[in-house]
Amino acid sequence: MSTAPRRATLSFLALSLALALGAAAPLCAQHAPVPTLAPTANAAEAALRDLYTAEWEWRQREFDRERIDGRWQAGGRMPSVTPEAWHRRTAYWRDVLTKLDAISLTDLGREERINAAVFRTSIEASVANAAWRTYEAPFNSDSFFWGGINPRQPYQTEADWRRFIARLGDVPRYFDEQIANMRSGLDRGWSVPRATLDGRDTTLVPYTQTGEDNPLLATFERIPVAIPEPVRTQLREEGRRVVLEQTLPAYSKLLGFLRDDYFPRTRTTIAARDLPDGRAFYQSQIREYVTRDMSAREIHDLGLAEVARISAEMREVMVRTGFEGTFEEFLDYLRTDPKFYAQTPRELLAHTAWIAKKIDGELKHVVGTLPRYRFTILPVADDIAPIYTAGRGGLEACFFNTYDLPSRPLYNLPALVAHECAPGHSFQAALALEAPARPDFRQQTYFSGYGEGWGLYTEWLGTRMGIYETPYEEFGRLTFEMWRAARLVIDTGLHEYGWSRQQAIDYLAGHTALARHDVVTEVDRYISWPGQALSYYIGYKTILDLRAEAERELGAAFDQRPFHDTILNLGSVPLPVLEEEVRRFIAEQKAAGRASG
Repeated sequence: MSTAPRRATLSFLALSLALALGAAAPLCAQHAPVPTLAPTANAAEAALRDLYTAEWEWRQREFDRERIDGRWQAGGRMPSVTPEAWHRRTAYWRDVLTKLDAISLTDLGREERINAAVFRTSIEASVANAAWRTYEAPFNSDSFFWGGINPRQPYQTEADWRRFIARLGDVPRYFDEQIANMRSGLDRGWSVPRATLDGRDTTLVPYTQTGEDNPLLATFERIPVAIPEPVRTQLREEGRRVVLEQTLPAYSKLLGFLRDDYFPRTRTTIAARDLPDGRAFYQSQIREYVTRDMSAREIHDLGLAEVARISAEMREVMVRTGFEGTFEEFLDYLRTDPKFYAQTPRELLAHTAWIAKKIDGELKHVVGTLPRYRFTILPVADDIAPIYTAGRGGLEACFFNTYDLPSRPLYNLPALVAHECAPGHSFQAALALEAPARPDFRQQTYFSGYGEGWGLYTEWLGTRMGIYETPYEEFGRLTFEMWRAARLVIDTGLHEYGWSRQQAIDYLAGHTALARHDVVTEVDRYISWPGQALSYYIGYKTILDLRAEAERELGAAFDQRPFHDTILNLGSVPLPVLEEEVRRFIAEQKAAGRASG
């Protein structure tokens, strides 16, 4: 899954998390210039460009962001999350949709038609979530509005540090607004499910400490020496003062609220359908994350069919390992034999780095355009590692979880590195940063079906790149594919068909070699974040089906490099737009082939 501070047709939960992550991300060393767009061709294109440009600049002001070195970055305040702020935003977005409806799409050129489709899908998701007031449950079992404030890597300039300190001083107001929203959610039966909350409060505890175990205080010990004295000492002292006098008490207050008030009153049900008008809400989440109209039944049936197909392939690979027991015994063997696990965090990270460099050598055969930007590999932060997923990738870094090493099998790492690093999320994010000139909102919009679909596709692409060297690593890849296919069954089972939490755990554990720790963490994520998990496999299948179509139509003339360039050069788009543009590429390639023949 992408960390992408980037990005999305976002629910208010996801938007809050993205804004927090954006606040935490230090500026890139590479500046991104303001794009220079081609002239508009007619009045319709001019009207559309004026509309999306004005909305994007308004949105940045709404969420207290500033253009710094060519990129929109967090400013000196945390965003407002009051109901009044959301109502104001919703009214603005509804007006934007009305204006968008008045623009004739038939008068738009190809690029502006794509812009219009991306823009509409993003705004519609924001308006839909406003109606559901999802900001009243502003976190889930996986991601937290309080956890993305601290930077993962130190800022590099004095101005960055001063904005960060100013945001820390605004945390008390921001947390108070979140608390007020959560109280309103409790009053109407809208909350995070209680079953998914075990241990989530502990992620706050380090931020309530007064010593160097506090991640915020530790951050101020990492001000780089490139910032000269006495400024470095001044920043450290001012930052520590703000943390101790303002930020730390706000974290303590939030922790007390969650433990004493929120958790005891959260709902004991787990299904989205059990929320007020829950079935309609779940359908809206499917629409948001899949970016196409699919019913829960359609998705559930697709999942069952894919699970059956992948199960057969997994058993074939098991035979290739020489294992002579049952499938269930093989899963137990994979989960328990020490030879499949790193003994130290450094060993796991070193293994991921080796895989990443091995993939580097194959990329020139996979895509035609390679990005200049580089990611690093880092461990998941200690404060969130116990409840975090195995790995996540973004523009700046790929993070791998080194907590509980007996739950982190090495045979899964090739697929995980391909997905999170390159040619998956980090690679994709770098290309987006360096993409041809397109509107600001296109550079920072992220659709989960597109992004996560590409990530899962790159795991399959690894079979063409030679990165799976043993049957165990191939089984690890199939485990990951099964994991995403099973999500189609589990997510719809939980939220539409009344599955219990234990039923979901048993289903995932019985079909994959995922460690028990990961199985439970994943199921709790699906319970508390309805619909998001559906995007991976549906996006993946869309891309894989398009590749099969291209290979069938183009025959020996098929070249995967321009095929992949077509997908990546689009940037993040809804899946119907992806299908339309890839089919346009196929038609152009066929026409070029006929002309040359």
